Amino acid sequence: MADVFGLGIESSCDETAVALVKNGREILAAPIFSQIEIHKPFGGVIPENASRAHLDKIPWLLKEALAQFEHPLAKLSYVAATVKPGLTGSLLVGYNTALAVSLLSQAPIIPVHHLEAHLYAAILEGKKIEPPFLGLLLSGGNSAIFRVDGLSKVTVLADTMDDACGEAFDKAASLLQFPYPGGPEIEKAALRFMAENNITLTAEESWSQKNPLPVILKDQPRVEPRFSFSGIKTALLYLLEKQSNPYYSRDALAYFFLQRATESVRRNLGIALESSGLKQVVFAGGVAANSYLRAHVEKVCRRHQAELIVPHRSLCTDNAAMVAAVGYLYYQAGYIPQVYAVASDNAFNFQPS
Repeated sequence: MADVFGLGIESSCDETAVALVKNGREILAAPIFSQIEIHKPFGGVIPENASRAHLDKIPWLLKEALAQFEHPLAKLSYVAATVKPGLTGSLLVGYNTALAVSLLSQAPIIPVHHLEAHLYAAILEGKKIEPPFLGLLLSGGNSAIFRVDGLSKVTVLADTMDDACGEAFDKAASLLQFPYPGGPEIEKAALRFMAENNITLTAEESWSQKNPLPVILKDQPRVEPRFSFSGIKTALLYLLEKQSNPYYSRDALAYFFLQRATESVRRNLGIALESSGLKQVVFAGGVAANSYLRAHVEKVCRRHQAELIVPHRSLCTDNAAMVAAVGYLYYQAGYIPQVYAVASDNAFNFQPS
């Protein structure tokens, strides 16, 4: 069987990425430009600045990725591009670039749902993902649990009522005066506090009782999983305002915040596993790189005798290789979604052509 070469393009938010992937598994090239330094002075992503950076960088990344072959356009079997969800201007840069490559190469363009790409990222490591499975996706823009029955057959079981998990981490980090992006800084501070106080993952109950931040959705019925992170962020703000002479260190508050957020994730995942009966969980998205959260998700899966699949940290954050990988699954299935425009919403409503 002839090798299949796919080009992936990702530009949904603040990472400009292009990847060339062989047979949906082997990454031949994956240049990426991170916009962190561009957005750091503002403490968050500025959409207009993100779009301009994509426009500036994507031609160079495309050139680098395609330099693997002497006649790269003749080699391409398909071109996969993220079309939703994301920042509209940023998505347009990637999608229009993909359209141009598709026209020049005569390779079909495969529109890709950004969240679905995250859920299948682990196949790039040879991990076997078999629908139906449960997808736990935590990132800067999403906090959700999905039931995945196949390509484009995705049902939302739990969503966020307010902030996304990664967004809440960034806001909490800002309150604690940690640098942007805040998620990694919250984790580092929390792990420092745990090390200094000899806190282990198997003996955190007493620390949960000492936690000055409230339990998220404490009175929520056990049968309805849903995320909410705004309350603990506000509670952290009020706690900091009351501390004229700080009683809790920044590291302690980072740990308490991370502990409460993780308790919510554990609770919702447990409910979803009980109600669905599924025995495979894919944990993906940028927040899945958090080692503390990973360890607790693993504990929940063990308790429910479910297999846990988590991509390597390099594949948790936004990247083009995962876009090319899920594009390969569509290409092999002969199922190409009929999409003619980008969109900011995260609905799974693709239709076959």
